[in-house]
Amino acid sequence: MVAIPDQKLKEILLVDGLISEADFNAAAEDAARLGESVAEVLVSKNIITEDYVRNVAARYLNVPLANLSSISIDQDVLKMIPEEVARQKRAIPFVRNQDGSVSVAMEDPSNLVSVEYLERYLKTKIVPYLASDNDLNKGFSLYSKTTVQGFKKIIEDNIRLSLQNKNKGEEEAAQDVPIVAIVDNIMSYAMGLKASDIHLEVFKEFVLVRYRIDGVLHEILRIPKDVHSAIVARVKLLGELKIDEHNKPQDGRFRYQVGDDVVDIRVSIMPTFYGEKIVMRLLEGATHPSSFKELGMLEDTAKILEDNIRKSYGMVLVTGPTGSGKTTTLYSVLNILNRTDVNIVTIEDPIEYDIPYINQTQVNPVAGIDFAGGLKSFLRQDPNIMMVGEIRDPDTAGIAVQSALTGHLVLSTMHTNDAATAIPRLLDMEIPQFLVSAVMNAVLAQRLVRQIHTDCIESYEPDEATITAIREQLEDVGLSPDKIEIPKTMYRGGGCAADNYTGYSSRIGIFEILDVTDDIRKIIVDPNFELEHLRAAARAQGMVTMFEDGLRKVERGITTIEEVLRVVRE
Repeated sequence: MVAIPDQKLKEILLVDGLISEADFNAAAEDAARLGESVAEVLVSKNIITEDYVRNVAARYLNVPLANLSSISIDQDVLKMIPEEVARQKRAIPFVRNQDGSVSVAMEDPSNLVSVEYLERYLKTKIVPYLASDNDLNKGFSLYSKTTVQGFKKIIEDNIRLSLQNKNKGEEEAAQDVPIVAIVDNIMSYAMGLKASDIHLEVFKEFVLVRYRIDGVLHEILRIPKDVHSAIVARVKLLGELKIDEHNKPQDGRFRYQVGDDVVDIRVSIMPTFYGEKIVMRLLEGATHPSSFKELGMLEDTAKILEDNIRKSYGMVLVTGPTGSGKTTTLYSVLNILNRTDVNIVTIEDPIEYDIPYINQTQVNPVAGIDFAGGLKSFLRQDPNIMMVGEIRDPDTAGIAVQSALTGHLVLSTMHTNDAATAIPRLLDMEIPQFLVSAVMNAVLAQRLVRQIHTDCIESYEPDEATITAIREQLEDVGLSPDKIEIPKTMYRGGGCAADNYTGYSSRIGIFEILDVTDDIRKIIVDPNFELEHLRAAARAQGMVTMFEDGLRKVERGITTIEEVLRVVRE
């Protein structure tokens, strides 16, 4: 986000009537404390939008707004700036003008150093445009499409070189130049494709490299098994793991940088039948969402959640399977609650985002720090708000409930299929019904769906098979299909170069929230407690189920019905 002088932003907002002077000054104080710009804080509070900030910035800088989603970028123009330089300078060339100048979409056109550098590089004048993240991502994705063959050629060339030196020991092989190049290219290419995970899976005759992009695994290439041990040794070396240990699982972490892009990589190595499998999780620590709207939460869900996290004590749980965005949601909650007058502590495994002014602790079994032990220790640290990465055992559940009962707000995650199931899950962990009823504020269940890429979105009328699938799913979640309006018009992505011809770009959440009201508490403490009674009561008081929330986003052209059905059936 382009920096606009606070005073100038304040003047414009006051003239436009979007904020009072007192509210702006309060946002400025929050910005100084959080290390963010005032504009970022105002966006996170839903006072202004990112589009508004961009328009204000364009007026302030006297530059036009780029709109790369509406034009076709000539590959010859794109290649005028190599991908590495484009990513480093956050700039995409998109038009060669008749006077010889080049129009360049830039994240920050006010950065004169970058402007001068690009003019020297291109040996001509540039016309800077203010670019959005979507503009830049489109350009970077086009680079990725043009470099796939180059990526595979680099890997193949280095494999040939490494095979010439295959008699080296593991530690020596891990530092061999071709192996270093193979691993570096696998990671940098994954970053270029915005992958969340890299899988290196060894089979009888080859090693399979797959990337998880927007929640779906894609095969990228296959490499000879002869280089597998050297690649594993290289990853172990980066993650500070034991190179000579092959029969036990190992976990590590390291930081990787390409130009100005930095990513934390979490490594998991697991012995399998044909050798060790590697999974690397790419964690971009600087990009955690700062508001519920960014997560995809609609206003009714967001209001219930915000009302419950504003309470001074009790428990708020976020549930869902692995990879459903639970931790990211909790970070958004922490961002909202992060104030100078509260002490926030967390125990996490791992710490995925570094948040200023929050005391974050990493689980460390070697040092005796686990979720239960960390919670116990936190109680001596005078906390107001405590976040524990996951409740998975009776000890952690018991301490979390006692903490919530004694004047602390406790935030955590749990693996359940829907919001209501979190209640019997706690009962299974030997937490008495009256305590669950007393401490629970709300349970949010969620999944991640891929968003339709808006550059190639198209509408259509659902066929009978789709309508039947929707009706069956409504019945599965206990809803009457006759009482729910099925969208008559749906949307999908046609597929284009910018989204790798998938029709999707990035992911967003679908949610359901169980608001634990007095009526719900009575059901929880009932000696004849039944989960279906709880679900029925929640729906009676207006709870929107996850599938219904997905249907709302299908109707609005945010995602597809296929995506919603896929994730709710997981």
